[in-house]
Amino acid sequence: MISLLLALSLAYSDAEQMIIHKEESKPIVIKKSNLFHEWIGYPFYDENQLNALMNKVDSSIQKQPQNAYLDDGGVIREGVNGYRLNKEKFQMKMLETIYQEGTTWMVPEVKVQYPRVNAELLASIQRKQLGAFVTHFKKANIERTTNIVLAAQAINNTVVFPGETFSFNQTVGKRTKERGYLPAPIIIRGELSEGIGGGICQVSSTLFNAVDRAGVQIVERYSHSRSVPYVKPGRDATVSWYGPDFSFRNDRHQPLLIRAKVVNGSVVIRIFSTEDE
Repeated sequence: MISLLLALSLAYSDAEQMIIHKEESKPIVIKKSNLFHEWIGYPFYDENQLNALMNKVDSSIQKQPQNAYLDDGGVIREGVNGYRLNKEKFQMKMLETIYQEGTTWMVPEVKVQYPRVNAELLASIQRKQLGAFVTHFKKANIERTTNIVLAAQAINNTVVFPGETFSFNQTVGKRTKERGYLPAPIIIRGELSEGIGGGICQVSSTLFNAVDRAGVQIVERYSHSRSVPYVKPGRDATVSWYGPDFSFRNDRHQPLLIRAKVVNGSVVIRIFSTEDE
């Protein structure tokens, strides 16, 4: 059997056998040994081994694209292209050289990955404000303020394309100490308690009211089990990583842009789109 131990006898971490550079223009070096094995007189390779190798190379050189965004001053910052391994061409090259003895030098070809949101699109969808909402909080509560700022930053500059559903939980991500979230008061079954990320429901509630004023279709929203001070009764949107989520669907013909910021004890969220909406 050809064990394309392509781990090609490849202790992947062994710098003498394979060296992968992050710059796409640099070659990788593959040193092969003990490639040939015979099975009923015919050599073959292990496709799973080849796929594992390609995934490792891809992980080493890939770069995620970055969307264009509006900075704090409202200036559009252009997006950045990403790239990843062109697996089809890599596999073809490997199969061309796999039975050659010695060392193989390869410059991995890459596929360019373009940002979903470029400067031109962003310029067109920031023209018309569809809805906005502001809530207020006591900024002296450092822990709660920290959580609010992190959640607002997470949803800021989010673009929701036509037909897409926005999920607060998926966009903000899990609230953990490792990501900077701090213990702060939360409401559990009508009682005040303390938990990591307390305060982010003010961001989801502010977003709900801004989206609702924009006339966007609400998919999922739940109220707290008791009233909260930052919005009127029934106008809140509680969220929890393992529980309720707030989501809405863009049922319009143009993308929606979420702009969120925290200023002097206020959460300000605005929803934009093109002038055609």
